[in-house]
Amino acid sequence: MRTIIAITQVTIDGVMQAPGGPEEDRRNGFAHGGWAMLFGDEVMNQVLAETIAGEFDMLLGRWTYELFAGYWPKQGDNPIAQAFNKATKYVVSRTRDQLDWKAARRLSGVDEVRRLKASEGPALHLWGSSELLQALIAADLIDEYRLWIAPVVLGEGKRLFENGVPPRRLSLVATRSTPSGVLLATYRPAGPLPDA
Repeated sequence: MRTIIAITQVTIDGVMQAPGGPEEDRRNGFAHGGWAMLFGDEVMNQVLAETIAGEFDMLLGRWTYELFAGYWPKQGDNPIAQAFNKATKYVVSRTRDQLDWKAARRLSGVDEVRRLKASEGPALHLWGSSELLQALIAADLIDEYRLWIAPVVLGEGKRLFENGVPPRRLSLVATRSTPSGVLLATYRPAGPLPDA
């Protein structure tokens, strides 16, 4: 059985929208794109290198796939590009039939993700993909959350845990901080909340 690991850059107030650049995701008038880039430092670079080391496949929503496919294949010998280009990309989309990025395969929905998770293979890294992430949280398919929590509050944007996700406990299994103030926290699901 595969492990699904959600790797998410998030603000203190839970926003995960457009961490990488101003034009990354302006949906719903979001104007704060690129907020995570303020906090890059040597520890973040080390953690990123550790995250992409070894074998993994990727699980992406359509929007994130299009963003990544338009960027990473053109980045030459960048270590992130090499790892992402090598990985099999499983793209959950009901509308996109053509996938041009090397080793990309389409899945039609959560049921196919469930079957993929039950198969043999490397861990599945879910990067960004906020809409897919909400569906997988609701289906209780996330095995681990690696949150890179930036010391910034945005007050708007797509959130890691949107209204309507099922209430669950999480167990903190690792934590670390960076010189720029990012808190690196790894959580695993710990079951439903007890009845009050």
